[in-house]
Amino acid sequence: MAKLHSDSSIETVKTCIFCLIAHHQDKETKVIKENRELVCFRDIVSAAPHHYLVVPKRHIRSCFSLQSGHIDLVERMAEMGKAVLHDQGITDMKDIRYEDSLGFHQPPYTSVDHLHLHVLAPASQIYESMEYKFIPRSDRFVTEKCLQKLLKDNASPVQQLLEKLRDLYV
Repeated sequence: MAKLHSDSSIETVKTCIFCLIAHHQDKETKVIKENRELVCFRDIVSAAPHHYLVVPKRHIRSCFSLQSGHIDLVERMAEMGKAVLHDQGITDMKDIRYEDSLGFHQPPYTSVDHLHLHVLAPASQIYESMEYKFIPRSDRFVTEKCLQKLLKDNASPVQQLLEKLRDLYV
């Protein structure tokens, strides 16, 4: 795996499109919001009128790579997503439903192997053809709040999935 940039705080992978975007190496993607740790940009396969991705600059493969020490990262990702919605003029809180509109796809349902939070609004306008990808609390899509709870319970999402599978076959 070729590294694009590596120091004590940031690790990136040259072949990862989200790493390239996060470090301004992809000239086609416009970063909407950025801080030292995160970037936010529009999803190129939009599932709602407002569909953004919040990505850590450091390469983290997926939500299965997270541990209890990442709870604050997940929280900061959600805060940035909410701030972007606010900046874009989305103010009808009844139709945002943060608990359902902010979440992560779980492998094998990820299109890019780099942790990314989906931020969708308005929730009532998620495109019908894409709804199945964003069903809260499904094996495909874990909400930000649910992921935080899993991490607080000291179990990684991958451990939870393995336990579910074990229960199915025992």
